[in-house]
Formats: sequence, C-alpha cells, structure tokens
Amino acid sequence: MFKHIMAPVDLKSTDKLDRALKATAEAARQHDAKVTYVSASNATPSEIAHTPEEFREKLGAFAKAQAEAHGIEADSHALILHDQRADLDNALVHAAEEMGADLIIMASHDPNFFDHFWSSNGGAVARDSKASVMLVRGT
Repeated sequence: MFKHIMAPVDLKSTDKLDRALKATAEAARQHDAKVTYVSASNATPSEIAHTPEEFREKLGAFAKAQAEAHGIEADSHALILHDQRADLDNALVHAAEEMGADLIIMASHDPNFFDHFWSSNGGAVARDSKASVMLVRGT
C-alpha cells in the first residue's frame, strides 16, 4: 500500500520521538516500505552541528541506527534552511513531493489553545501535503 515513508525528526529531541519512530518502523515493515528520515537545520552553527555537512552526517548516522535497530531500509535527507522556523512546513511538504513519499509519519504535540490560531508543523503538513499523513502524539 505504501512504498516510501518520510519521517521528519528533530535531532535535538530524539528522546521525545519514541512512539513516532516505533510507528514508522512498524509501518515500514508492514508495507515493506523505504523510510527517509528528514530533519532541518539552519546553515549557521547550532547545538547539533557546526556545519551543514556535520548535520548531514549526524542525520545519516541516525537513519543508519534506526535501520539497524528496526530491520528496515532507511535513508536520510537534510534540509538546510535560511529560517528554519518560518520555512519548515513548506520545506517538509516540498521534500515529500520531491522524494515521492506517499506516507508521512511525524510526532506532534497535544493540541493546545494556540493551535486554534497557528497550526502545528504536523497540522500544516497534513493540510498541504498530497501524501497521507499520520501524526503520532505522545512520547
């Protein structure tokens, strides 16, 4: 049913992604689908990486570890953005289209008051993507 799953991850918060990562791995095994882990960073140094190249390497290592831990085929795709906060939603939608992902599985927070005025990243991706989107709440 699904052939290519895109799984957005925040490398600063991987400890909060357990449920979403498990759901991604289960779906990949069930559908014999490839997973591409996608993460975004600005071009400037951050707490995760000093350069875009280092960020790509760390994301690649994360994807390799997920593949080995869950017995799935996995790859990585780093998004280097000018303004990560402003550009993330559109960049994720574009990345899914570009790589031909037909399912996006991503972690999302529980809805709160502010979500009535500004949608979450998951809500924005679900609204704008042509792919099916599964939002996984909780850690």
